[in-house]
Amino acid sequence: MAAKAKSKGNMDKITGKAKEMAGKVTGDRDRQAEGKVQQTRGAAKKTQGKAQERVEKVQRSAKRDRT
Repeated sequence: MAAKAKSKGNMDKITGKAKEMAGKVTGDRDRQAEGKVQQTRGAAKKTQGKAQERVEKVQRSAKRDRT
């Protein structure tokens, strides 16, 4: 699940960068801003995925310690 969030985050960042560049080339400020927002959303998803991985790792470690 965490890997999926990280993967989606990376995809959003890439798509956002493409939109931003397309906006720059065409002079479309709205598209450029949309791309920046999508990149930020992607970074947040990636961070969420990393945090989920850490939580899962701690949970596995705690479970191992109990046995």
